[in-house]
Amino acid sequence: MKRVLLVQPSLQPPGGSNGLAAWVLQALLPEYRVTVLSWQPVEVGSINRFFGTHLHRSDFDTIVVPRAWRLVPDVLPTPATLVKLSLLMRYTRKVSAGFDVLFGAYNETDFGRRGIQYINYPSYLRPRPVVDLRWYHQAKAPLAAYYVIADRVAGFSLARMRSNVTLVNSDWAGEHVRHLLGGQPRTLYPPVADPGPGRPWTERAPHFLAVGRISPEKEYERVMRILVRVRATTPGLRLTIVGTSDRHSAQYFASLQLLARSLGDWIQFRQDVSRDELRELMGAHRYGIHGMREEHFGMAPAEMARSGVIVWVPDGGGQMEIVGYEPALMYASEDDAAAKISAVLADPVAQARLGGALAARAARFSTDRFVREVREIVATFQG
Repeated sequence: MKRVLLVQPSLQPPGGSNGLAAWVLQALLPEYRVTVLSWQPVEVGSINRFFGTHLHRSDFDTIVVPRAWRLVPDVLPTPATLVKLSLLMRYTRKVSAGFDVLFGAYNETDFGRRGIQYINYPSYLRPRPVVDLRWYHQAKAPLAAYYVIADRVAGFSLARMRSNVTLVNSDWAGEHVRHLLGGQPRTLYPPVADPGPGRPWTERAPHFLAVGRISPEKEYERVMRILVRVRATTPGLRLTIVGTSDRHSAQYFASLQLLARSLGDWIQFRQDVSRDELRELMGAHRYGIHGMREEHFGMAPAEMARSGVIVWVPDGGGQMEIVGYEPALMYASEDDAAAKISAVLADPVAQARLGGALAARAARFSTDRFVREVREIVATFQG
């Protein structure tokens, strides 16, 4: 039986790349001996509940980056994502002997030899897109020094990385990878666990969901402003924001709560909900909206679409592929979003058409399709 090393900083929820890695593991276990190399320990209970997998801890081996390697990055006041990835790459090369296939689920990876890498959005795209920028990106000289240090820590080789089989989460991401790195990446849409059919349309609440990590790039304040405009014609409309925050986004979450209170009592927050609770919420709502511009794929919109929710997304990023580039479901500005949403809410025929179109695309994002393709890619891989 071939041995596979799956390299991923964390499989723990939340996070689209973490969920994808969990499903890569799920896909490979029946046919390969898999070891997970991660920055954080693997706890399958929370993974199964959140991502819909059915992993058993005894079915795979694990390697955790030693505490001595993690000590400094884990206490920095910023996420230090690039440094952690650099250290993870370096440690991969220390422990990868004896494995037949190396599979990295978090962007460009230099394994020291040819492997398989899944790129959500290029880590080495510099400068970063506007939606990724935080306060610690503003000082140019320190940021440049940080990049140099991280690259030296990684011992990163562009040539070795380019030799990998490259997978991407959307055609949109693939174009960025081709432009930056060259080659011919293969689009492998992330897996969206089957949420079930949900309630019949007539029994669903005519209200909105916004789902995803509570983080500034998700722009929940933008979602609120859009729905304020929609409420001018649909005054009973309500919004439920479902997500998870951490210490890095605590201030942002507090600002959202303050804004929500200033707008009235029609916005509520649900934090740390279980997979069953999320499935129930999506199956009980008619409408969803996403605020992040140029989302690399958009697990939350895809989940809502698979649940029978009519979902609106910005007109940028891989999320446009989720809605099939449907003009009525993509918006360029807050005013554009409000106008398009209001028009659909007032038109039952348009709602039936859009709901049917989204349902027809759902199979592209199924876990069965993802598992089948991952197995085929690993089976045909030539190191």
